Amino acid sequence: MRLYLSSFRIGRCPGRLWDLTRGEGRAAVIANAMDGQPADQRREGVDREVAALSELGFRPEHLDLRDFFDRDDVGVALEAYDLLWLRGGNVFMLRFALARSRADEAIVQLLTADSVCYGGYSAGPCVLGGSLVEFAEVDDPSVVTVAYGELAPERGLGILDWIFVPHVESPGHPETEACTRVAALYAATGEPMRTFRDGEVLVIDGDAELVCS
Repeated sequence: MRLYLSSFRIGRCPGRLWDLTRGEGRAAVIANAMDGQPADQRREGVDREVAALSELGFRPEHLDLRDFFDRDDVGVALEAYDLLWLRGGNVFMLRFALARSRADEAIVQLLTADSVCYGGYSAGPCVLGGSLVEFAEVDDPSVVTVAYGELAPERGLGILDWIFVPHVESPGHPETEACTRVAALYAATGEPMRTFRDGEVLVIDGDAELVCS
């Protein structure tokens, strides 16, 4: 399993991302965490990720999970990429899109087979753990209900057996105080979690693990 999990944006060790990614560097930019935002802001968010990955030598393409809602062929699309890059935004909206498109099942299968590298920041790593309920302290779960008339999912993909909490002790980030409260809530419930400051990246390559900052 290959994971590049950043608190914010690419983080301070972009070379590690390229090292983790095999093949020709074809990358899928998945920005569904921004689905609740205005279209122009979402488009700008996609463009920012495409530009950042292009500068590192990747061949990024936007892949919108909404195009695969209520279908069963998202796995075919995902397996064509060497890197899946899931950017930040609303963790509940991202989790909903992963479930509705069945990308959650496909990603678990691809990671288990070591067929793809999973990278991203903020909401991207947050959806890999268990309970998401505590993230309501920073992200509004009702955006899912407003957009789709369904309740927001409360569980992550279960790829990690602990919760990734970003932006902690990150002066200047608007969500740092709220994320500190999220971490406190997890600590109070006894749910395993780890906190990360902006700039820090957790790199997992099989059994090897490194936090670079």
